[in-house]
Amino acid sequence: MRTGLLALLLVISGCASIDLEPLPEGLTDEQPESWDQHQETLNRLDQWRLSGKLAVRQPSDSGTAIVNHWKQNGGRYDIALSSSFLGMGSTRLQGTPDFIELTMPGGDRYQSGDPEALVEAATGWLLPLGNLSRWIKGLPGSEGSYRLLFDDQGQLALIRQQGWEIRYDRWENFIDGMPPLPARLTAVKGEKRVRLVISDWQATGSTQR
Repeated sequence: MRTGLLALLLVISGCASIDLEPLPEGLTDEQPESWDQHQETLNRLDQWRLSGKLAVRQPSDSGTAIVNHWKQNGGRYDIALSSSFLGMGSTRLQGTPDFIELTMPGGDRYQSGDPEALVEAATGWLLPLGNLSRWIKGLPGSEGSYRLLFDDQGQLALIRQQGWEIRYDRWENFIDGMPPLPARLTAVKGEKRVRLVISDWQATGSTQR
């Protein structure tokens, strides 16, 4: 089951360097006055599409992939990944927080009610799919307690949740009418690191309710 993608990971492992930058001093857990409104605005952004690059580093293996698209429609996601080496195949993840269909480079398909366990079994990568669609917007996930830390400008710098530490390294104004969205974030859990660099982000539905 893992043969095709593991071979790919061995080829691209040298490209998956994830060097963590030192955390800035002076972080605080005191939320800025605008935080509630900020969350409300981002909660309305529940239909979107982005592209970029994903890098995973962990003791067992490492690798990088191009995010050809990540389409989010409410709780449903459609993520298409491919190697940065042309012709090496692609992987597609489609589902909801409670169900996933994983299509491997050779076309084999697998389904599970435990998305994170299936992705780890098939690829060796631990991806926090349950909360990632909210972390990627700069919001705490809906599963589990959390702690937020802000910098001296009132910008979210860090989320700690479910054993993960999500560090926000860069923000950009991708979508008109929306606050800045993460352009680079790194999720860390022990020796496991997942970095997402976003090159383009678009709203695909109305953000008004």
